[in-house]
Amino acid sequence: MTATHPAATDSAEANRSDYATVLHQLSVASVERNFDPFVDIDWEHPDFQVRRDDPRWVLPPGTDPLGGHPWYQALPLDRQIEIGLWRQANILKVGLQFENLLIRGIMQYVFSLRNGSPEFRYLTHEATEECHHTQMFQETVNRIGIDVPGMPRAVRTLSALIPLAASVVPVGFFIGVLAGEEPIDHTQKAILRDGHEMPPVMTRIMQIHVAEESRHISFAHEYVKRRAARLGRVDRFLTSLAFPVIMRVGCDLIMVPPKSFRREFGIPRSVMKDLYWKSPASRERLSEIFADVRTLADESGLMNPVARRLWKLLKIDGRRSRYRNEPAPVFVDEAA
Repeated sequence: MTATHPAATDSAEANRSDYATVLHQLSVASVERNFDPFVDIDWEHPDFQVRRDDPRWVLPPGTDPLGGHPWYQALPLDRQIEIGLWRQANILKVGLQFENLLIRGIMQYVFSLRNGSPEFRYLTHEATEECHHTQMFQETVNRIGIDVPGMPRAVRTLSALIPLAASVVPVGFFIGVLAGEEPIDHTQKAILRDGHEMPPVMTRIMQIHVAEESRHISFAHEYVKRRAARLGRVDRFLTSLAFPVIMRVGCDLIMVPPKSFRREFGIPRSVMKDLYWKSPASRERLSEIFADVRTLADESGLMNPVARRLWKLLKIDGRRSRYRNEPAPVFVDEAA
C-alpha cells in the first residue's frame, strides 16, 4: 500500500476548508441579500404597467444585436416596439425555462449529498432564488401578453432528461449552468452599464437578477475549478472538449431568436446571419460573452491545445478576462 504524503493530505484538507468557507460566505450572503418578486416589485404601480406604445421597449442598439442593425432601425416606431416586446418576452421565457432545468438539476445533485455537506445549504439557497426568478420572469411574460415559445421544441422535449446530468456528470452540468447564466448576466450588466432607458419593470428585474446571479455564477466557477482538478486524465480531456461546445450551444439557445420570430416579423435571413454571428461586431460580442469562462477553463486545467482549437472553431475564443465581470472593451467597426 502506498502511503499518502503528509503535505498532500494537508493541502487537500486546506482546499476543502477554503471551499467550505466560500460556500458559507455565499450562504450568508443569500440570507442577508435576497429578493421576493412579489414583495420587491410593485407590479401594480402605474410605472410598471406594460404599454404597447412605450418607446422604451425599442431594443437597445448598443447591447442587443438586432437593436443596432440598420434593418431594425429603419422600421416604423410601432413595429420596433412590437418586435422589442416579443424579443424581451422570449428572452425571459428562455431564462425561466433554463432556470427550471437548473432547479431540477440542483435537487437531483443535493439528494445524495452526505450529512454536513456545506454544498447542501448553499445550493438549496440558490434553488430558492432561482424559483423566485422563474416567478419574476413568468409574471413579466404574462403582463407583456405574448405567447412566446422560449427554447426550441427539441430542448423542451428533452427537458426531463437534462437535470439527470447533475448526478452523472456534475462538472459538465455546472459548466452547462454557466452556459446559461453567463450570456444573460453579461447582457443584462451591459444594458445596466449602458444607461439605455428601459421600461421600469425590465430595469427592476434585471437589477434583482444580476444581484443574485452573481452568487450563482461564483459558485459554479468555484465548483468547476475545484472538481475538474479531481477528474482523471481521460475525463479531464473529454470535459475540456465538451466545455466550449456546451458554452456555444447554451449561448445560442439564449441569444439567438427562434425561427418563429423571424417568420412572425419577416426578418430577412441575411439579417439574422449577420446578427448571429457573421458580422464583425456580432463576432466580437459573441467572443466577449465568454471572457470569464475562458479564464475559468485555463485555471481549472480544461484548456489544452486541442480544446483551444475547438474554442476557435466555435468562434468563442479570444482574450481572457483579468478579473470576473471585467467590462468588455468598446468595439469599433472599422468599416463604419
